[in-house]
Amino acid sequence: MNLRSRLADIDARISDAARAAGRDSSELTRIVVTKFHPVDLVEELAALGVTDVGENRQQEATAKRAAYGDGPLRWHFIGQAQTNKARAIRAVADVVHSVDRVRLADALHAAAPEGDAEPLDVLLQVNLTTDTGRGGVAPVDVEALAQHVRAQCPSLRLRGVMGVAPLDEAPASAFARLAESSAVVRGVDPDATWISAGMTGDFVEAIAAGATHLRIGSAITGPRPTHG
Repeated sequence: MNLRSRLADIDARISDAARAAGRDSSELTRIVVTKFHPVDLVEELAALGVTDVGENRQQEATAKRAAYGDGPLRWHFIGQAQTNKARAIRAVADVVHSVDRVRLADALHAAAPEGDAEPLDVLLQVNLTTDTGRGGVAPVDVEALAQHVRAQCPSLRLRGVMGVAPLDEAPASAFARLAESSAVVRGVDPDATWISAGMTGDFVEAIAAGATHLRIGSAITGPRPTHG
């Protein structure tokens, strides 16, 4: 299948999953993850009506957005973020999905341009594994991080939560825990309703669990190019 066909196939599967979950597919945002692909693919996606793309690495995102130039695309940063790259991430991203600690929130806030700039949309990444070395805030600490972002980082707009289902667990149970963290965050900010969950292999379960933003890569873009 070509890019147009793969995109149409995924969109049809998203619609089917939404219908099965009793949801309206118009509530869902499909983010095409373009990491390791050239800017040409981003341009093709935009021409096909894609509005949201996701990148995992700051340097690649910066280079790609510069090459793409101004356009209607919304750029999502979905990878692990380092505090020393907060300024570069803020300059390139419309949404950051991976805020998982106070220091990172503070760094992104400090990187706000001077003046009345538009707030940066952020999601709190929740660690859905038992491995404390993995990215994400522990569920027990989600509320405190949400309160910090809301009270101490006025240039950030808290949008909700993000999570990645562990490989050794049924996605449905992991996403159920993410939904619990979403409820906690909504207790801090009722407008923080986004749930970023679901990739190529588990977006059906994510939709059933209430996901609003799906991060789908190779099923749409095709195999990643070889890279160094």
